[in-house]
Amino acid sequence: MAGFVAFLIRRVANAFVTIVLMIFLVFILVHVVAPTPIDMAKLVSPNPRASMQDLENIARDHGFYEPIYIQFVHYVEQVLTGNLGTDLQQGVPEVDLIAQYLPISFEMVLAGSILAVLVGLYTGAVSASNRGGATDYAVKGLYLVTWAAPIFVVAVIVQLVFAFWLKLLPASGIANPLLATPTRVTGFPLLDGIIAGDWAYSWSVVQHMILPALTLGLASFGVVTRLTRATMVDALDKDYVKLAYMKGLPKRKVVYGTALRNAMIPIVTLIALIFGTAVGGAVVIEELFNYRGLGYFAVASVYNLNYVAILAITIVLGISVIVANFIADVLYGVIDPRVRLS
Repeated sequence: MAGFVAFLIRRVANAFVTIVLMIFLVFILVHVVAPTPIDMAKLVSPNPRASMQDLENIARDHGFYEPIYIQFVHYVEQVLTGNLGTDLQQGVPEVDLIAQYLPISFEMVLAGSILAVLVGLYTGAVSASNRGGATDYAVKGLYLVTWAAPIFVVAVIVQLVFAFWLKLLPASGIANPLLATPTRVTGFPLLDGIIAGDWAYSWSVVQHMILPALTLGLASFGVVTRLTRATMVDALDKDYVKLAYMKGLPKRKVVYGTALRNAMIPIVTLIALIFGTAVGGAVVIEELFNYRGLGYFAVASVYNLNYVAILAITIVLGISVIVANFIADVLYGVIDPRVRLS
């Protein structure tokens, strides 16, 4: 137990240092774009035609004339206390807007990531258990095509096939706009619908989420398939698998019950990478599917040159990926105690 606590403390410290370094990089990039206090004031000024005197006042109020290291310390303090600035378009704190949009994206990204992992594990196991055969090559061809294709191409194909040709699912939006939106409790549309007992709205959210999540899953499952196949091929050559066959266990039980379970350890860390890829892909997907989450807000902020919002979104997405990697590290340590010693 003491070893695991020490391992957990090390991982928390690593995650914290990584977050500070990420904030430092954002801070440096901002000062490269706006090297003078007046330039910095222009970035955060809600009035694009502010006078020089107004910009001077903004620069003093925000501490832009202080030494750069003092500015960085203040910036880290602000970020870690949830102060991400005031939105230039809506005049409200960025943290409030992110709290509004982030749960919508998180729900969809989580669904897409789970789909990518489940499909990747299954196809990787099937490919490994039939290596050298037609099924193996078919799986390789499928994941290479979806992996290599730009995510917006995958999104358009999914939209055309399931929404416009087959007419099975809605092409855009979060839910049917004709349905009343349940009272916001958690910010997660599906969860709020379930809490309110509004099953029509909840089912509509699920239907609208399927295509964006499917796009994320198709774009991401290939890397899981490839790693699963590699680890499974190695596991299937182990003596304990051969012994299982000698005992007369059916192939399905040996492949999915014995080999896959022992091949899962390196795949756990990959889940964080899948989540990070999905977070980046959500920016494009939300725009194409009119799925108004954090990615949609990010694109709108770029169009409107809303620099405060862009910086806030960048930091939040960076922290999300770092936290996902931290969780994967902890899970890895739980599954394989040897990792705790590293």
